[in-house]
Amino acid sequence: MAGTPNAPGAPVTPIISVKGLTKTYAGGFQALKTVDLEIRKGEIFALLGPNGAGKTTLISIICGIVNPSTGTVTADGHDIIKDYRAARNAIGLVPQELATDAFETVWATVRFSRGLFGKPPNPAYLEKVLRDLSLWDKKDEKIMALSGGMKRRVMIAKALSHEPRILFLDEPTAGVDVELRRDMWEMVRSLRENGVTIILTTHYIEEAEEMADRIGVIRRGEIILVEDKDVLMRKLGKKQLTLHLQAPLTALPADLADEALELSADGSELVYTFDVQAEETGIAALLRRLGDKGIDFKDLRTSESSLEEIFVSLVSTRT
Repeated sequence: MAGTPNAPGAPVTPIISVKGLTKTYAGGFQALKTVDLEIRKGEIFALLGPNGAGKTTLISIICGIVNPSTGTVTADGHDIIKDYRAARNAIGLVPQELATDAFETVWATVRFSRGLFGKPPNPAYLEKVLRDLSLWDKKDEKIMALSGGMKRRVMIAKALSHEPRILFLDEPTAGVDVELRRDMWEMVRSLRENGVTIILTTHYIEEAEEMADRIGVIRRGEIILVEDKDVLMRKLGKKQLTLHLQAPLTALPADLADEALELSADGSELVYTFDVQAEETGIAALLRRLGDKGIDFKDLRTSESSLEEIFVSLVSTRT
């Protein structure tokens, strides 16, 4: 299928290559510290990091909005400085802040955005974009009359108007309702299927967990991890076994202190944490020890760490 991520064993084709990138502002603040990053053609790449980590600065440099201090960036094979026009033509950007021509109609705004990139008129393509974003029935309305969610859709339509091969979404679903968020992610999947590479930042980590092919984590201006999402979940994720006890315990027996066990506040549950990568989970031995002590359970369940828990652990423990 066109646009799907590189198949296993196939050559990895970077559509964006960032090498030795730094950014220090006039006041001395170093927003980026030697960032190296490659983004593969046709993937959905989620860039995660706390506020002030450098996400927006990195995106702004790649999109040609902010000048780097040192380093090189290529987009779709074009140097973003030496071949600015070609690089920028390959990129669509949906910024975090809403900034639209409030007195223009939806149709006029999208058509004008396409013209800015020197693209010939293509009403059929623009109609498809607006229909995909459920904006076609709003095409003749002035943007100032639209709801916040509809304005967000217009921003995406503007970013797609010149048929970019790379789309940046900077916190695209911040402040939008659940229905719109669901519609937007359906659109993102469709774009990826049609060969568009998607790079997104988001505070809704469950979206990155559901949508992304790879995850990058940035902290204090440095990329501290880039990994396939599934591999990351396996490598850093933990599983928990929760035992619902037949009779509550007042305290965890002292001779079980060597086990990775926690007793719930009401004493009705024991939670055992184990490494999914370990050769032996230790569950069988634990259950035998509990049985020997007369601690019976009536039910059990397992659960895995979420990407949010992994992310919080990464940004809070790395220096």
